[in-house]
Amino acid sequence: MSESEQVISGFDAMGLDARLTSAIGYKEPSPIQREAIPVLLEGKDIVGLAGTGTGKTAAFALPILHKLRTEEARKQGVAVLILTPTRELAIQVAKSMKTYGKAVKVDVLAVYGGTGYADQIRAIQRGVEVIVATPGRALDLIRRGKLPLDAVTTVVLDEADEMLNMGFAEDMDAILSETPKDRQTMLFSATMPPRIEEIAKRHLRRPVRIKVAKELPASGEEAKVRQTAYIVHRENKAKSLARILEIERPASAIIFCRTRSDADGLVDLLRHRNFEPLALHGGLTQNQRDQVMGRFRSGSADLLIATDIAARGLDIAHLSHVINFDLPTDPDQYVHRIGRVGRAGRAGIAITLATPRERFALTQIERATRQKVEIAQIPSAKDLEASRIDQTRQKVREALANPEAVDDLRELVEELSQEFTPADVAIAALSLLRQPVRAEEEPDFQTDSFAQDQDRDRGRERSRPGRNPAEERQRAGRRPTNRGMAKLYFGIGRDAGVSPRDLVGAIANEAGVSGREIGAIDLTDRFALVEIPASMADLVVEAMQGVKIRGRSVNVRADRPPLDAPARRGRVILGA
Repeated sequence: MSESEQVISGFDAMGLDARLTSAIGYKEPSPIQREAIPVLLEGKDIVGLAGTGTGKTAAFALPILHKLRTEEARKQGVAVLILTPTRELAIQVAKSMKTYGKAVKVDVLAVYGGTGYADQIRAIQRGVEVIVATPGRALDLIRRGKLPLDAVTTVVLDEADEMLNMGFAEDMDAILSETPKDRQTMLFSATMPPRIEEIAKRHLRRPVRIKVAKELPASGEEAKVRQTAYIVHRENKAKSLARILEIERPASAIIFCRTRSDADGLVDLLRHRNFEPLALHGGLTQNQRDQVMGRFRSGSADLLIATDIAARGLDIAHLSHVINFDLPTDPDQYVHRIGRVGRAGRAGIAITLATPRERFALTQIERATRQKVEIAQIPSAKDLEASRIDQTRQKVREALANPEAVDDLRELVEELSQEFTPADVAIAALSLLRQPVRAEEEPDFQTDSFAQDQDRDRGRERSRPGRNPAEERQRAGRRPTNRGMAKLYFGIGRDAGVSPRDLVGAIANEAGVSGREIGAIDLTDRFALVEIPASMADLVVEAMQGVKIRGRSVNVRADRPPLDAPARRGRVILGA
C-alpha cells in the first residue's frame, strides 16, 4: 500500500490539530475519546458516563483546545469554564489542559478555595481563556463581579455526581444560569443520580449520551486487578493492615480512610511499625498537600493514606495497590477507587478490609466488577516471621553479590571463627539483622464471627446516653428518625448564615459521607438536626470535631435536644 493510500485512523481521523494529538503522547483514542470527540467537535452537548481511568479529561480537553487554537478565538476573554468537585481535581485538569495546549498557547487558570482571592483575580484580569474551578470559589468570584462569563462558549461539569454529593447542586444551577444560553455544555459523571438528570434536562440542549465504563474483564477472563478482601473486626483493622503491608510490600499504594482522624491515626500506627506513610486529607494546607503529593509522585514515599474527597483527581501512573481500609459506601465508589490501578494493561492489586457485617457489600462489589473477590486470612505471627526471614535472606544474598562492600568485616569473621564455628557466627549475625515479631504483634485475629461483632455493636448502642428517641420526641415534639438512620445535633443554624448545602458539604468533605446517604435536615435559627446512616454516626461525630462551618467552630453530637428548641423549623430532604 502506498503512502497516499494508507488508511487514516485514531486521532488523525478526527481532524484534531496535529499539535494537540502529538502532545497527548499516544495515537489510539480510548473508548470515551473515540465516542465523544467527534460529537464535541460538532458543537453538540454531551452527557458522558465515564469514571476514573477512562481518559475523559482528554475527551473534553482536546476539542476545547482545538476550537481555541487560532489567535482570533483567544481574543474573546474567558471562553471555557470547567467545574470540578475538588481543588486537587481542578489542579490536575488544569495541568493536563496546559500540557495538551502548550503548542497552541492557550492560557489556563485553576481557581479554588483555600487560597487568597487577589492572585486569582489578577490572573483573570490579565487575560485567560480557560478557567478550571471548584463551584464554591467560582460562584464567589461571579458574585463579586470578578469572573465575567458573557464570552463563555463552553461549560464542562466534570465528575458531576461528586459535586452533587458534596452539596454543590445549587451552585451548579446558579453558575450555569449566569452563562450564555447558546453555550456548549459537557457533563461527565461516573453515575447518573436523579438530581444530575434534572440538571442535564434544565441546562443541556438535546445532549448526545455516551456511556463508557472503565474496561472490565468479562466473567471468567483473567483480571488485570487482583481483588482480595480480609474479614476483620474494626478494632483489629489497623494492626491487620500493618501485617498485610509487610507481607505485600507494595511499591506504591493509596490507602483509603473515611475520615481525616482515621487517616492520622493510621499514619501514627504504621510509623510505629517502621513504615513511612503520608496523610492526605482536608486538614492540610495547599502547600502541605503539594509537598505530600510531590514526595509520593517522586517515589520517595510509597504509602499514601487519604480520604476519598482529598484523593479526587489524583492520577498516579506507578500505583501498584489500592487498599480500602474502610469499605466505600457504594459499589460505584469502589470501582472508582480501584480504577487507579491496572492502567495501561499493567497488573494491580485491590485490597479491602471489611467487617463481618459488610460481607454483603462484597457481594455487591463482585457484581459491579464482574469479578470474584478472594477472601483471604489475615497473616498470622508465623507468616510475619517467615516473611522477615525471607527479607533477611534477600539482604544477605544482595551483600554476597557485592563482596567488596563487606570486605572490611572479613577479619572480624575470621577472628570469631577461631572461637566458634562459621555456622554459629553466621547464625548470630543473622539474628541481629532479623526483625523479631514483637509481643503486641503476636495475637492472631478472629475473622469469622458474625455474632460477636453484632453483639459488640448492640452493646455500644445500649451504652450510649440519651439514646431514647421516643422520650426525646415527647420532650421536644420532634419527628421520629427514619429507620436505619441516626440524628446528629449541629450547634449552628440560620442565625450564622448556614444553609443545608453548607452542612452537606462539611459532612462530605470531613467524613467522606456521600450526599446521597444524608437524610432529612431540620434547620432552625440556632441549630440543625441531620439524619446520617446509623452505622456512620460515630464516624461523622469524630470527623467533625474542631471543624468550622461558616467560620465558626461547631459542636456535633448525637441528638439530645434542648427543651427550649425554637419553633421556626424548615425541613430539607436530600437525595430525592
